[in-house]
Amino acid sequence: MSNALATAGARRRRAATIRGADAKAPMRYSGAAMPEPASAPSAAVFRRRRATVAARLGSRGALVFAGGWRGRNYAANVYPYRCGSHFLYLVGAPLPDAVLWLSGDRAELFVPPPGDDDALWHGHVPDFAEIAARTGVDRVRPLPEFHDEILRVGAHHLATLPSLDPHTCARQRACLDRRWPDDTTPAVGSLDAVDLELADAMIAARLCHDDAALAAIRTALEATAAGHLAGMAATRPGILEHQVRAAIEAEFIARGTECAYNSIVTVHGEVLHANTYHRRLADGDLLLADAGAEHDGWASDVTRTWPVSGSFSPTQRALYELVLAANEAAIAKVRPGVRYRDVHLEAARVLTRGLVDLGICHGNPDGLVERGVHAMLFPHGVGHLLGLDVHDMEDLGDRAGYAPGRSRHSQFGLGYLRLDRELEPGMVVTIEPGLYLVDAILRDETLCGPFVRDGSLSRERLAQFADVRGIRIEDDVLCTPTGPVVLSASIPKAPDDVCALVGRPATGS
Repeated sequence: MSNALATAGARRRRAATIRGADAKAPMRYSGAAMPEPASAPSAAVFRRRRATVAARLGSRGALVFAGGWRGRNYAANVYPYRCGSHFLYLVGAPLPDAVLWLSGDRAELFVPPPGDDDALWHGHVPDFAEIAARTGVDRVRPLPEFHDEILRVGAHHLATLPSLDPHTCARQRACLDRRWPDDTTPAVGSLDAVDLELADAMIAARLCHDDAALAAIRTALEATAAGHLAGMAATRPGILEHQVRAAIEAEFIARGTECAYNSIVTVHGEVLHANTYHRRLADGDLLLADAGAEHDGWASDVTRTWPVSGSFSPTQRALYELVLAANEAAIAKVRPGVRYRDVHLEAARVLTRGLVDLGICHGNPDGLVERGVHAMLFPHGVGHLLGLDVHDMEDLGDRAGYAPGRSRHSQFGLGYLRLDRELEPGMVVTIEPGLYLVDAILRDETLCGPFVRDGSLSRERLAQFADVRGIRIEDDVLCTPTGPVVLSASIPKAPDDVCALVGRPATGS
């Protein structure tokens, strides 16, 4: 072994001790993942974001951790790196194992020192000066100096948020003397008061997006649109779900983006988070595709449902048009000052009126919604915040999604609503109503039985729509002072437009 490689190994072992990880864990330097400056927002964007958070914290110092690489089946074979979203929001570059120290108007980054052999494995590695210029921080320092600074300042003066990376979370517990639960990433309710100050500052900053964030979301949606169109074109009876998934995700990769979440591509649309792709598509099936690309960490989230044969049956079309009407009605309510719960209830009312017209439900639609009858077929909330996380800031729980003083409703269905705030300009939300024939719900005598027995819901009439398992139509919508802007509008959803694309590759492709 050469002296240079031996020295690099010693550096890795020292760095691993600092980060509380196995000494043989891969210390991939940040430069390998750092975006090229030409494709990233200017450093001024991140200085402004840090200033917004720091202003809410006052004299309080804060530490924001990037998180590290995670091994798959041995330490050097790692999962794709995904930087912590709070760090990415404030720094703009995915720097594995780095820590942002924010104090007043000063920001410093602590990053792992590069190994002497990094150029061999990873190519050019930006030096500290390059990282400082890219991110706009005042200073970049070697990670081993981080603990000395904590000892100097005192951990009790510093706010932090628990990382989803278990190794990083363990570091936080140890170096900041946090008495969080050891088994999982701590829930927001278990955080210290000082950490809740940082949580609230991050929520206030991230709820409404700046121009750089919106540009990234739009770029992600360009890839998402191409993916959905490719998925429709690839669909035909006889192929497997994963072949459609491959067509969708290939467009993401071709455009330099990644999946924002595990794609849902299934003929069993009643399984809300289906994550298997082995089923063969058949005539008469509906295919539900919930897939979104991520660009520089910023997510998109779009669902479309289409007939495998390229033609809806009468019953499928009736329910599809009903979901589409609910989608459009809910989008129309995305305006400043409107409570998002009312957006959800608008979708529920439109769905319920249609179910009454079809003879599936009986009674006054408003009364049926108030009692939760619609939730037997629409059991989830109408959407959520969208940003750096596909369910934005849900690592902070309902503290992010619910306005102060509000909590989850006890009613089945409404209790799953992920967002209950007044909408503001700059917020991006998803609007995703659906109808699902979930056997476990419809046969549940405790949950559904009372509505069947009093005649509010007809199982017999519903059985006539058995060729529908699940339909969802989801768009990403920007709230503006003048009304909603549908960022995913380029992805067709009118039934005839969708049918025209199924199994028909675009001209020239």
